[in-house]
Amino acid sequence: MNEGGYRGRLAPTPTGYLHRGHANTFLKAQERAQSHRGQLILRVEDLDQDRCKPEFVDALLEDLKWAGLAWDEGPDVGGPYPSYNQSERLEHYQEAWRRLRNSLAVFPCSCSRKDVRMAVQAPHSEEGELIYPGFCRDKPFKFPSEEQALSVNWRFRVPVGEAIAFEDGNYGHKEFVAGRDFGDFLVWRKDGIPSYELAVVADDIAMGVTEVVRGEDLLMSTARQLLLYEALGVKAPAFYHCPLVRDETGRRLAKRNKAASLRELRESGLDPLQLQVV
Repeated sequence: MNEGGYRGRLAPTPTGYLHRGHANTFLKAQERAQSHRGQLILRVEDLDQDRCKPEFVDALLEDLKWAGLAWDEGPDVGGPYPSYNQSERLEHYQEAWRRLRNSLAVFPCSCSRKDVRMAVQAPHSEEGELIYPGFCRDKPFKFPSEEQALSVNWRFRVPVGEAIAFEDGNYGHKEFVAGRDFGDFLVWRKDGIPSYELAVVADDIAMGVTEVVRGEDLLMSTARQLLLYEALGVKAPAFYHCPLVRDETGRRLAKRNKAASLRELRESGLDPLQLQVV
């Protein structure tokens, strides 16, 4: 933890209504912040403008409060930052991209998803992730302006064969190998929007987050993000990954699977104290 004390965060994405799995993770984040007598930030990760809707933002604020969550900075509370909505922080992400570009940590990529998928030699990780085959790693690209450079995809150049290890606050020692478990990953998209990896790292740095609490499905994202912290010359926060909440069939709760939302549970008369925290 840094000298300024513990700072955690809640980072919902308003692409639908929050469900019990979100509540589980966010309540754990609050529990850990309180146990460290620290602060909790609410940041709305609304970069996907096609799927993020204002009504979902309003709903998540209402549902979080019903679930017993309270935050020290963010929407409805305020704080030292101009905005806690990612859609309003693009200049901040562009600056992080510039730093990565200047250090040659990233490279432009003209490959489409289909190009990567159709590559005969494109390997897969054990978890089925398609590994980028490196087509554009050494291609010469020239851009007449920064604006044009920001209108193409950019990938992070991973150190192939290097083990990325960290101690998770819940699962202990975790390790992933760059180039085997994941390949060169997107940090900037041709539509002018940063990837999830870059956006959350840039925001967690700017907001002084000392511990990231999130679902176990993002364990491998942590390995990618540790490379970004290193490339940006910033000490990474601690990480704590929570087990995923699953339904009676064992399937993880997800918005796309129409998991019962918190508002549906509230309307059914559920006491928020019954929400699972593990």
